[in-house]
Amino acid sequence: MDKITLTKEQRVLNVINRKPVDYLPNQISIGDIVKKEKLAEIMGFPSVEKLEDYLENHIKSSFTADFLPIIYRNDPKRLKELEDDGWCRVERENNILYDIWGAGFHIVSDGLSPAYHPLDSEEKIKKFKPPEITEGLFAWMKKDLEENSGRYFLYPDLCSTLYERGYFLLGFENMLFQMAANPILVEGLLEKLTHYRIEVAKRVVALGFKSGMYGDDLGNQEGPMFSKDMFLRFLKPRMARIFKVFKDAGLPVIMHSCGNITEFLPDLIEIGLDVIQPVQPCMDLKYIKKEFGRDITFWGGIDTQELLPLGTPDDVRKMAADTIDTLGKGGGYIIAPSQSIMRDVPVENIRALVETIITERVNVLK
Repeated sequence: MDKITLTKEQRVLNVINRKPVDYLPNQISIGDIVKKEKLAEIMGFPSVEKLEDYLENHIKSSFTADFLPIIYRNDPKRLKELEDDGWCRVERENNILYDIWGAGFHIVSDGLSPAYHPLDSEEKIKKFKPPEITEGLFAWMKKDLEENSGRYFLYPDLCSTLYERGYFLLGFENMLFQMAANPILVEGLLEKLTHYRIEVAKRVVALGFKSGMYGDDLGNQEGPMFSKDMFLRFLKPRMARIFKVFKDAGLPVIMHSCGNITEFLPDLIEIGLDVIQPVQPCMDLKYIKKEFGRDITFWGGIDTQELLPLGTPDDVRKMAADTIDTLGKGGGYIIAPSQSIMRDVPVENIRALVETIITERVNVLK
């Protein structure tokens, strides 16, 4: 193959579209902006931008304004700005922020930690209406496109789309209970959320993003959160309608879901899935590559639960190389950890991971 030189955006798009690349793209995400700033300091980089240069990341995510308070929950300055702009309300004495949907979240937390669910009765669920879709909802996305489109692969991170947003509003256990005990009620709520998300998707397409996105954590370490029948009834047809907005515009669809959702992959591919993120080691990586590697691109896979935080640098090098070999043979792989890197990962293991990625992202294509 003749030598090719690609931008980061082109490299990611080529991998998704199964076109030639000079090497596989990679993405190492850090827990949140505060942790990223701290890691840059610990590793001796003068800024987060210099840390990003070292990591050689290819991808940036862009959020609608209603989700930004959760993203910046550990950043007091940005959180105050979002509060002043009306995107959240913060109870600092209790360390809880309330988003414009009415759900509450713990501010000081490594992960997403809901604290309050406003739809605590059948009457409230029936009367619920999503927030108004305003131009301000997309203001940060427009800024992100101006600053990063073309330099990075910038995708619209439309996370917590249906199922997650449902349990933010109802509560996790109550959402699952109502799906079993009161399915018509849940379908009514999901229909409202679907209409809202379809309109958001149309606006995102009009802005000029190069991909679509859907996000819901549908799995745990052992398998899906609920039965295949429930997936087919509550989510698949509604997801298909959201996917269709992007597919009709000629855009690939990225889906975020944590956990082992192998059982759902054939149905997701049927309705247009192009990229699954973040692939986690609780899935059988060899199996999903063999069964679905011709149909979808895998993003993730490198274990963040055991070896990355607890192993030696040599352990990390071997694990990362094996994962890249398994998922990267023949292309169709964005090299990445299976989750954002948290505070429990030693700096020397991060260095070992970066060194291994830079070597193996070329070797795996030979």
